[in-house]
Amino acid sequence: MMNSGRLHFEDILRATQHQLYDMLKTLFSEHIAIAEKEYLLITGEAPVLLVAHLDTVHDKPVETICYSKYGTILMSPEGVGGDDRCGVFSLLEIYEQSVVKPWLLFTCDEEIGGYGALAFCRGLAQGNIPEELSSIKMIIELDRKGSNDAVFYDCDNMDFESYIVDKGFKTSIGSFSDISYVAPDLGVAAVNLSCGYYNAHTLHEYINIDHMNNTIEKVVGIVAESLSDDVPHFEYIEAERTVWSWNDYKNSATNFDGTISLSDIPEEIRSEYIALLSYYTTEELEYFRYEMGDSSILLLYQSEFEGGDPL
Repeated sequence: MMNSGRLHFEDILRATQHQLYDMLKTLFSEHIAIAEKEYLLITGEAPVLLVAHLDTVHDKPVETICYSKYGTILMSPEGVGGDDRCGVFSLLEIYEQSVVKPWLLFTCDEEIGGYGALAFCRGLAQGNIPEELSSIKMIIELDRKGSNDAVFYDCDNMDFESYIVDKGFKTSIGSFSDISYVAPDLGVAAVNLSCGYYNAHTLHEYINIDHMNNTIEKVVGIVAESLSDDVPHFEYIEAERTVWSWNDYKNSATNFDGTISLSDIPEEIRSEYIALLSYYTTEELEYFRYEMGDSSILLLYQSEFEGGDPL
């Protein structure tokens, strides 16, 4: 059984959000900067903030964990919760393996709106966050499916993107995660990296241990490298947006009422659009079309399905 410090991976998978919060609070009792009910901030010395969220979308806690023949694939009939228990375990492993420790931010309720991240941002606005966080050079979240995706959301710092891509990751697109709030408020560039889970938000979700470990190894290297003067502070740069608002787009879309008539979806992207509805809401897909055009649906489909890891 894989373990990090005093926590086993299976224990992380089986815990409820509240149980996991208490486990982490105990584990890091001597290194807690802030312990609010919505988030847990752990002090570090390396100028990197790592982020993961404690909740999953599944209604029932994990009871049964099934392993593949060689023990590299994990599944559960209750939904294994790799999103984002893979991220939680990865943060613990990176912290354990790093000689100079990174900062860690564990958030609650990301799946229902990022409430833990919002609480962290409120604390930042009120001056309750340690001043030392102002010296971090980058933010890395471990909350992305797959093996080598890098999602930057609205952060448009091309130097930072190049830095991450050079580590073996591939720029991809996504809708939301905690760094969507945290990065602009801290003013630091951020990325969400793959951490080895697949088929998120379904009972068919599974975890590829090798892919998770590969990201862990890369991020341990990034944390060590961040101590060098050659690695700059990567500023958060907001992507340019059109003046025309998303509400304008929704109001002008034919039959847009939170759903959409599939006959209004161009035929050349319709089958991909329908497949993506298993993972995204209509509003999320329409937002991608609004921001990046119809080609974004093809790119998103390629990212979710053609880049997947077969069992």
